[in-house]
Amino acid sequence: MGPRSPLRIALLIAALVAVVVGGGVFGLVAWLYGDLPVRVAALSMLVAFTASFIIAYFVVKRFIQDRVELIHRTVHETRTARDPGLARSGDVLSTVDAEVAAWAGEKRSELRELREREQFRREFIGNLAHELRTPIFSIQGYILTLLEGGLEDPKVNRDFLERASSGVDRMIRMVEDLDLITQLESGVITLVLKRMDLNAPVNEVIEALEMKAAERRITLRNELKDEVWVRADHSRLVQVFSNLFANAINYGNEGGWCSVRSFDLGDQVLVEVADNGMGIAPEHLPRLFERFYRVRKSRARNEGGSGLGLAIVKHIVETHGGTIVVKSTEGEGTVFGFTLPKAR
Repeated sequence: MGPRSPLRIALLIAALVAVVVGGGVFGLVAWLYGDLPVRVAALSMLVAFTASFIIAYFVVKRFIQDRVELIHRTVHETRTARDPGLARSGDVLSTVDAEVAAWAGEKRSELRELREREQFRREFIGNLAHELRTPIFSIQGYILTLLEGGLEDPKVNRDFLERASSGVDRMIRMVEDLDLITQLESGVITLVLKRMDLNAPVNEVIEALEMKAAERRITLRNELKDEVWVRADHSRLVQVFSNLFANAINYGNEGGWCSVRSFDLGDQVLVEVADNGMGIAPEHLPRLFERFYRVRKSRARNEGGSGLGLAIVKHIVETHGGTIVVKSTEGEGTVFGFTLPKAR
């Protein structure tokens, strides 16, 4: 019997009434007729207790518990998404507080999550507008200059057209990256998983970025074993290593290095892409994989990146069923580690 069950409540009310009413009746009779036996007091208290118990139990059960049970059942059905005809057995009054408190806690959590999503949406839209503003204004400036007479000047017309074209290419890359992330999140893209040697995409990316790395005197190293067999999509891994190597080149120290190594983790392979660049401050690490999040905003925009590279890396790794983490120390370098399923 719970502390707030109808029976317990009725007993408490009846006891209180018996003491007050029964004692009062006994005192009145004793004053009118003198001393009476104790059994008269007991009888009066018993009558008062019985009558008040019956009335109290009926009132609590009929007019309180039934209504509370309806509220409780509604809350319970809302939380569990069950059929409204769900029958609730046991003591309702003793559990309704806990149920309502749990329901209120869930609603608070949902509201908190909705506020976080709204904040993320505002930041995303603001970042997207900011990223698009730079190339759009540049293209607009070049076109206006050409329309105002620059088109007839052979010294500037081709140069400005090439710069405008570069701005358009940057916006196209940004839109394509956004579209890729959306498809990865929605599961539209189907990975072509094959047994492959991890050396293949790594060497392909190193060859493609070799000249760009040489301009900043950065060495790209493949420190994988002769054969590291994984089950993955070759083209998507090329995107992963391209983004990670490009970050090391763009933000690394001249004369530095960036290497790829792997470790056996049973049914998975841990891949690490490490560099000895300038590193990342601890406060930036939790948000590093967010869309458009930049550690060094001004320089990153000058490099012409879309700000979506690491977000794409994270989605590709997770689509493969893996996880990705980052460790970094300012002034020493950064290590990106992610897992891939091992090929049998």
